[in-house]
Amino acid sequence: QVQLVESGGGLVQVGGSLRLSCAASGGTFRTYALGWFRQAPGKEREFVAAINWSGDSTDYVNSVKGRFTISRDNAKNTVYLQMNSLKPEDTAVYYCAADRWGVGSSNHRAYDSWGRGTQVTVSS
Repeated sequence: QVQLVESGGGLVQVGGSLRLSCAASGGTFRTYALGWFRQAPGKEREFVAAINWSGDSTDYVNSVKGRFTISRDNAKNTVYLQMNSLKPEDTAVYYCAADRWGVGSSNHRAYDSWGRGTQVTVSS
């Protein structure tokens, strides 16, 4: 089972940018699909973005389309989430997840491994 560690969160002003990284170890990274989810206080976990094993298919929740970009570097065993034009409603803990079947999904139940999360706070 792959282990995941997120980084890159922090405090940013409205309209700013952050790039989250998720480093994987202990598994065959190139065969996994990767996803980003987020959870704000008092709210349920929400799908943000996913990328399949080859990187040629991505999916986003509507609220981040055009602002966020998911990508992966299989040579570095890392998946990224570039977040631009950040809004206060993007404030949440962001989690990286891995799907060993390589497809990727907006359903959190499809994912086998999860990181511990990184906090993103957007101030207005």
